[in-house]
Amino acid sequence: MRKLVFVIVNYNDYKTTKRLIDNIKDYKVIDDIYVVDNHSSDDSYDKLKKLKIDKLTVVRTFHNNGFAYALNYGAKEVMKKYKKADFIFSNSDIIINSNENLEELKKLLDKKDIGLLGPVVFEHGRLNRGWCFPTPKSEILSNLPFIGRKFKKKSYYPDNYYKGELTYVDVLSFCFFLTKSEVLEKVNFFDENTFLYYEENIMASKLRNTNYKTAIANNITIIHDHSVSVDKSINYINKFKILKRSQLYFESVYNNASKVEMFLLKFTIKLTLITLYVRIFIKGGFKK
Repeated sequence: MRKLVFVIVNYNDYKTTKRLIDNIKDYKVIDDIYVVDNHSSDDSYDKLKKLKIDKLTVVRTFHNNGFAYALNYGAKEVMKKYKKADFIFSNSDIIINSNENLEELKKLLDKKDIGLLGPVVFEHGRLNRGWCFPTPKSEILSNLPFIGRKFKKKSYYPDNYYKGELTYVDVLSFCFFLTKSEVLEKVNFFDENTFLYYEENIMASKLRNTNYKTAIANNITIIHDHSVSVDKSINYINKFKILKRSQLYFESVYNNASKVEMFLLKFTIKLTLITLYVRIFIKGGFKK
């Protein structure tokens, strides 16, 4: 029988990661828990290594080269042990209600055409259930200062799109998702050329060239205590710059953006960055 391995990415966030480990350690559906410490600069790794839990393996990356790098590191460590396996990849700031929820997700993942599977994610007081694959034009419009959010909302499917047990989507959130070792091998794993953000869109682009589909399990909901570890480590302006570097990489490499579209993307990014600096100056300091 295929193993289900729960992979958690940790960076400088022992407390939150420990909370998730305690949440899932007794769930029978999980065969192994792997924590990938993404070269924390605090004592997270040392504390995690001291935990005495039978299912738990803690590994540490050689350097912090981003989220996709940590996902690949964890997947390849697991695949040294199991030639084939099912994966749950998770941020540390996740809360799961029951073993039964994970059992249901594993059953749905067993469908032959499912490459990526996610639950409904409750975060920021709303439900995140995936989004449409963006175009360069939609990305440019979403970058516009002040009004960009209105255009970004159009990338989400309407609520009535989600019917029945399973709904296919273009892209899903990588805060918590399931996949298979065969899928990772098929697409040559995650692209490590982004540090943070846009991993979801990049993987969606890769899956377009396969027979695998992306789906949301409509009856399963998990809670995302959003960006706890990221916010502890990266200030607001730096997060924006990292986000937009990833956006430009995605658009140039995976989304066939033209030279004109790339120019407009860079221009709208600069406009928004200027407005952020002005807003911070008016408030009298950086938002942590």
